[in-house]
Amino acid sequence: MDWKETLAALRLVGLRNAWRAWTYRRRKEALDMPLMRQPAPLQGVGALHTVTQTRHGARVTFAFAALEIAFLAPDVVRLTWEPGAPPPPYAIPEPPAWPLPEVAFRQRGDAWRLRTDALELVVTTEGLAFYTALGELLRRETWPSRRGEGWRQSAALHPEAAVFGLGERAAGPNLRPGTYRLWNQDPNGHYGPGRDPLYITMPVAWVLQPAGAYLIFYDNPAPGEVRLDDGFHVRFDHGALVAYFITGDPAHIARRWAELTGFPAMPPRWALGYHQSRWGYRTQGQAAAVLDGFREHEMPLAALHLDIDYMAGYRVFTVDRSRFPDLQALAAKAHGQGAHLVTIVDAGVKRDPRWDIYQEGRDAGAFCRLPDGEEVSAPVWPGWCAFPDFTDPEARAWWGRHVAEFVDAWHIDGLWLDMNEPAAFVDAGDPTLPLPTRHALEGEGGDHRLVHNVYGLQMARAAHEALRKARPDRRPWVLSRSGWVGLQRYAWAWTGDTESTWETLRLTVATVLGMGLSGVPFVGPDVGGFAGAPDGELYLRWLQLAALLPFFRTHSAVHTPGREPWSFGEPWTSHAREVLRFRRRLLPYLYALAWEAHTRGQPLVRPLWWLAPQEADFWGVDDAFLLGDALLVAPALAPGQEERFLQLPWGAWYDFWAPAEPHYGPAEVLLPTPLEHPALLVRAGALLPLDDGEALTLWLGWPPEGEYHSRVFFDAGDGEGSSRVEDWTVHRSGSVLTLHRTVEGEFAFPYQRLRLVVHGAASLRVEADGHDVSPRADGVFFLPTATQTVTLAFAP
Repeated sequence: MDWKETLAALRLVGLRNAWRAWTYRRRKEALDMPLMRQPAPLQGVGALHTVTQTRHGARVTFAFAALEIAFLAPDVVRLTWEPGAPPPPYAIPEPPAWPLPEVAFRQRGDAWRLRTDALELVVTTEGLAFYTALGELLRRETWPSRRGEGWRQSAALHPEAAVFGLGERAAGPNLRPGTYRLWNQDPNGHYGPGRDPLYITMPVAWVLQPAGAYLIFYDNPAPGEVRLDDGFHVRFDHGALVAYFITGDPAHIARRWAELTGFPAMPPRWALGYHQSRWGYRTQGQAAAVLDGFREHEMPLAALHLDIDYMAGYRVFTVDRSRFPDLQALAAKAHGQGAHLVTIVDAGVKRDPRWDIYQEGRDAGAFCRLPDGEEVSAPVWPGWCAFPDFTDPEARAWWGRHVAEFVDAWHIDGLWLDMNEPAAFVDAGDPTLPLPTRHALEGEGGDHRLVHNVYGLQMARAAHEALRKARPDRRPWVLSRSGWVGLQRYAWAWTGDTESTWETLRLTVATVLGMGLSGVPFVGPDVGGFAGAPDGELYLRWLQLAALLPFFRTHSAVHTPGREPWSFGEPWTSHAREVLRFRRRLLPYLYALAWEAHTRGQPLVRPLWWLAPQEADFWGVDDAFLLGDALLVAPALAPGQEERFLQLPWGAWYDFWAPAEPHYGPAEVLLPTPLEHPALLVRAGALLPLDDGEALTLWLGWPPEGEYHSRVFFDAGDGEGSSRVEDWTVHRSGSVLTLHRTVEGEFAFPYQRLRLVVHGAASLRVEADGHDVSPRADGVFFLPTATQTVTLAFAP
């Protein structure tokens, strides 16, 4: 930390907390010292002794270890090494209900082959090899070795292979080459490209190579490292070595991954709108003025977030009544504008024997302790804090009761979890709890080395479960800064305290893609960057990008200039208004994608290689992405960028803003990116649903010959009531285009009119269920809302 960072930190935390940070760091270092990784000889597993067939795999024994190979499905293999305690049940709470496959087993010389319909594993004296059903090599790994309680393993990488995922990274989307720590960490209030680690690290990676794609996951939350060079090298300092291997096309891998670790929770529809936040809405009056600003500027708003300013002395579950005298009235004001109120909640609980919440937690044994029974104490915003042990079911229940009481008392609609790596103030070193801190681990017991990376995940679990129990008629909405594999079951995430630079704006694309491939689909940035002062152009370009990402929120640090969408004056205010209105138009499409993530495990934001993973030219693209299968987003990511090049994937694509003629890929195309909007392309044949008030608009680009599929999802937007799924098939044969609609579910069509807008074809004759439909304008047709079949043909 240089002197400028030191002064900035002192300004934020104050002299008292700075002193506490120095004191705590010294104490923590002394506590950690006995557990720091000590040099130990590297020991291999020894000579291979036996390979024995089991019902769905094999058991391999060595001189100093044993390996259990289990096919969980034809395309999914679990590899469990012994010795080592089983991992805590957090990434995979329940085994998937997959039919167990038939596994053929045969030996030829010093090679043992295990084969299903989708995959073949070959065991040799040197290691394991994974092949496709056609015999193409996917992965070759050597036998692991141990250093003390830790494990190390290496696998070869094809010279052209690309690696994606590993949770939240300030790199990529292709992470190769690079070295990445597996240890969640607050990057000290700001970060830019190359900072590692960040808040959500995950030992899960996708590997793309000429032979095909696979996912590898190591179910071990202990500290470790992944190094990518000529091979894939993983190290865990202790804990188990349990790996899962999944192969197939990207959509199939994503679904299997969700089946294994849990599908994302279905969000309330409002959460997909625009959120406004700032650390620095210090009074109820300031927050109310922000709501007034959105109304006066005619900008749609879904949620207003309150940072730690609303708390009494930064204590969780409290409200400073001198600065927020009537938080219920603020919530009512937001609700009256169709918006929602979200409040931040930190992990630390102020240690004050006179405060009832702390007394309750202490008496309930809810807080983390050291091996000698002393309560763990670390400095955060309120001063010295205790930390709930979220791996203890009773502690989760205790904390959850306060969540329920808090949101009901103040009419809060969502929770924003922060400082939950867990983070503590230190003047140097690792800003977290002491490594010997004891945790319940669901009754198994363990120290902070095994719990640190899952602490945020379990806090999100506690919040989600508390909200669901308190409000069974509403879907919980939780936003979490930290987490681990499985976070998607409970919470959304954001990219944290990014710097306000053009380089970090570009990095947003890679970070969100990596999180989606790691299983967390609902992610977005702090628009404009958290730390810094963007000018109007940088803010607008960030706003345009985030409007096409799952989580859409402006947020910034205290002591930075105002960041409301009207703060930069004209022409930026007018452009920002149109961006927010476009996001509102896009909600039917985003909601359908959210449902697809919830039911099929598909990320909303997808790399350009998603539909053609064999196309290596797209593996390194870091400045464009797919939003679902229908939209291709190519944002402006540099100052003054009025146009940009794009390597277009296969197919026909229409410019959303000027859709007269399609672009055909694969090809490099030059696209306009004026200040008003990013480059946005619509796949020909996709039906893009848009909210136009009383009408649902279906935007359609005339496609090449073939069949295309789109899906729209409707329900009440919250709760668990009835729903409606509309599957649309678009089929072109010659000059005739046929649209067929299949409806499942009892929920009524929620619009008064159904509007079809066709681009790329003129002078069309249209029939809806056999009846002629006259155009209102060229290419614009209003259909009966119950239409099942639409036929379009060129008029003679």
